[in-house]
Amino acid sequence: MPNPIPVTENDPPMVQVRELRVTFSGGRKPVQAVSGVSLTVQRGEVVALIGESGSGKSVTLRTLLRLHPERRTRMEGEVRVAGRNLLAMGGRELADFRGKVASMIFQEPLLALDPVYPVGAQIVESIRRHEPGVSKQQAHARALALFERVRIPSPERRLQAYPHEMSGGMRQRAMIALALACNPQLLLADEPTTALDATVQIQILLLLRELQRDLGLSVIFVTHDIGAAVEVADRIAVMYAGRIVEEGTARELIRSPRHPYTIALLKSRAHGALARGTRLETIGGSPPDLSALPPGCSFADRCALAVDACRASQPQPVEFEPGHRARCIRTAEASATAPTLLAA
Repeated sequence: MPNPIPVTENDPPMVQVRELRVTFSGGRKPVQAVSGVSLTVQRGEVVALIGESGSGKSVTLRTLLRLHPERRTRMEGEVRVAGRNLLAMGGRELADFRGKVASMIFQEPLLALDPVYPVGAQIVESIRRHEPGVSKQQAHARALALFERVRIPSPERRLQAYPHEMSGGMRQRAMIALALACNPQLLLADEPTTALDATVQIQILLLLRELQRDLGLSVIFVTHDIGAAVEVADRIAVMYAGRIVEEGTARELIRSPRHPYTIALLKSRAHGALARGTRLETIGGSPPDLSALPPGCSFADRCALAVDACRASQPQPVEFEPGHRARCIRTAEASATAPTLLAA
């Protein structure tokens, strides 16, 4: 089993992203899926990226493993993971980096796991790929220990199972075991509970948080469910149209949201609507075209508080508390709507 990752005061942050821009070509117009994202993740910290579909969460996450097609993707800015310059890595170094330094848990493990090999064989292969000195028997013992750690019932038998022979929740646990096989320092989770039913979602979230604490992992967790983010994360970054529009501790973001989009996400929670006995609130309009972003705030056309100045130029982040900042010039007016929401 992996041991807790030792951390010293001189260690750099696990993730340092500065002014990241990711542009995809190949269509009629280039699409700027990520527009100047800056993000720092400390060692042993859990950060959630939240927002609607198309906000740039998964693109940002996959950039940390350079999973985008190289020929059609332009990545600009600075991306450092465990102190290493990710954008400057060559093919061999990148292959060693994936799995050993950073691993990913995908949304649908049935698509991520190879359907023609038993799951246990895939974990054994991954271990021996990164650690050539480990025997097949030793790798098998580690795979079994991982299955036991993620609480897969009858682990010895399940190691011989093919992905399609497992339930959705069991496949996700197997995917987590595979991600942990090479003792990574950073775990990237791309909406790992979306395809699961509510009961299993909670089990997987609790398991991820437990593993993170026990192993001292840094985790970036992508979700569109702000309730899940609050349960799992230390800090939350809210993304919209390829930018981080608000960032802060989970507690501060829920107690005192400052950006109209964050507040709109909170109001659209089904749990809050049920608690109030009211109809579910929705966010009107649609996200902007990422191939033709407006010069000002990308949320302005959907924001009831927007004024002409919002549309004229891109607002700069404003800091309210240490680490809590929002990219909006109408934060005072926006926060005035939050007490009604939070009281519910």
